[in-house]
Amino acid sequence: MVNLPNSLSMNAPFGGPGSNPGAAGAPTGKERRLASAEHLVLELSNKDLRENALLELSKKRELFKDLAPLLWNSFGTIAALLQVATFIVQKILLDDVGLDYICTTAERFFAVGRVLGNMVTTLSEQPSPRLLKHIIRCYLRLSDNLKACDALRSCLPERLRDATFNSCLRGGGGFEHMLVN
Repeated sequence: MVNLPNSLSMNAPFGGPGSNPGAAGAPTGKERRLASAEHLVLELSNKDLRENALLELSKKRELFKDLAPLLWNSFGTIAALLQVATFIVQKILLDDVGLDYICTTAERFFAVGRVLGNMVTTLSEQPSPRLLKHIIRCYLRLSDNLKACDALRSCLPERLRDATFNSCLRGGGGFEHMLVN
């Protein structure tokens, strides 16, 4: 035992003299941050963990330099965020003050309509019954405003009028009666 190197001695600090935490095996600060970001991004796909994951990602966004590409390239993340976002728009519209605010000017109405329309186009390529349900509910609520209802007659996306989403609707919650023909 007398001939043991200092790194194996009971008196040596953990890891031995000259140990480097960034050396083989021990993750660096950058690697730990990336692993943390990846973990939080994975949590976005779980509806029960999504709210907390979004909060943590927003608090630490400056630490995660590659957060945007990580979010964009992670399977299901954009769809999950579009759902956190569409649900919020739906909640705003469900409130009478929110509906009135959005429908007060044509600019606001058409901005919301344009975003919803773009999402419908995206959904026609990558269907999501849950997201489609929120979008349809947004359009339904907009139709409660007389001016918006008149405008929707000409600007409701064609894909909501034709058979594009029939199979998605029949298998996704039984709300096909909500579509305007």
